[in-house]
Amino acid sequence: MGRRVLVVDDEKGVRDAMRQVLEYEGIEVRTAESGDEALIVYPEFHPHLVFLDVKMAGLDGLETLAQIREKDPAAQVVMISGHGTIQTAVEATQLGAYDFLEKPLDTDRILLTLRHVLERAELESENVRLRATVVDRYEIVGESPAIRELLDVIDRVAPTGARVLIAGPNGSGKELVARAIHRRSPRADAPFVEVNCAAIPSELIESELFGHMKGSFTGAFADRPGKFEQADGGTLFLDEVGDMSAAAQAKVLRALEEGMVTRIGATKSISVNVRVIAATNKSLQEEIAAGNFREDLYYRLNVVPIEVPPLRSRRGDIPLLVQKFVADLTRDSGVKPKPVDADALDAIVHRDWPGNVRELRNAVERLLILSTGETVQATDVGRLSGLPSDGALSELVNCETFEEFKQQAERAFLEAKLNESGWNVSETARKVNMPRSNLYKKIEKYGLQRE
Repeated sequence: MGRRVLVVDDEKGVRDAMRQVLEYEGIEVRTAESGDEALIVYPEFHPHLVFLDVKMAGLDGLETLAQIREKDPAAQVVMISGHGTIQTAVEATQLGAYDFLEKPLDTDRILLTLRHVLERAELESENVRLRATVVDRYEIVGESPAIRELLDVIDRVAPTGARVLIAGPNGSGKELVARAIHRRSPRADAPFVEVNCAAIPSELIESELFGHMKGSFTGAFADRPGKFEQADGGTLFLDEVGDMSAAAQAKVLRALEEGMVTRIGATKSISVNVRVIAATNKSLQEEIAAGNFREDLYYRLNVVPIEVPPLRSRRGDIPLLVQKFVADLTRDSGVKPKPVDADALDAIVHRDWPGNVRELRNAVERLLILSTGETVQATDVGRLSGLPSDGALSELVNCETFEEFKQQAERAFLEAKLNESGWNVSETARKVNMPRSNLYKKIEKYGLQRE
């Protein structure tokens, strides 16, 4: 039988009557005539619900309830009594009882209580399953030294309230780090609210972060809380914080200093308790030097810096990531599972992946969908992953002049390096040992554009 109920009462007539009612409903029933016996039966039977008499010889019901809840904080216990008082009911509730029923017991009330408890148990079980799915989706995968060091820093900073600034190239997993910090923190049960500062127009970023009052600007048809208010008690993740407008930077700085936010059009400030985690793929120190980012805000955000490594610096983790992505996609997207053969995996490992983990996941999805064989093979990887093709090489060789060849090669080289760094021009210029102003001219010359 699927559902189990333990009935604890020192009156045999009560035990037999409840057994008859519950078994008629298809419930598996065990009984105990004392608190001591109940404490022996409970761990081996592990019931979904316990009906527990208050007044019993020896260990009474309230003491038994306390010990059951100590062993199993999730235990669902309904107290029953022929001499119920408000004081006893309050004490039972404080000890964790789900409900309190008075004798003589009403069959309809017993069954109604049973149904509510079982529905609650199913809901909690579903919540646990969903939380496990979410955790799995945002799991940081890898066993390389770089990832072990990253996880160690996360474990040390998460229990604190310190602000964190996460740096790393596009697609490297900065959001995963932010979510891991939140999940391991005392705020784990509170909201995790994400704001992509690069995706919101500069004229709307203040409204998005701090909210607005009805009529404060065209289109403000109702009062609306901002992300700071929505994250109250939890974590606010400011992704791509380097792209935030100057006006929004000033307000964020004030919010961090005072713990207060003011909606656009409001006259009163609102107190918020928010842990801010920021992320960027830019060098904020270079942005400060260029006058694009406030130095005082940088030092407010950069209490604990975390650097997320690019995928090319931890190639040993790629097989584990491919395995995870195959499992995730076949479970969540209805993609047919296919094994990735050794040669294909080797080809995947040796690619540079300028788009990092995000690009790798997309490539795995394309390979599972578009590869025609029963397994993913190296030829599939070569065709789909953007590796240089014979046609591209022959196009270079077939240039009519050496100057034309140099320009074609330079264009391809710079485009690959820009993609590799997530189109961070300063970082690319440093890596290729070229003045940033020259790189901007080359981008304009060749008409290079970010994908």
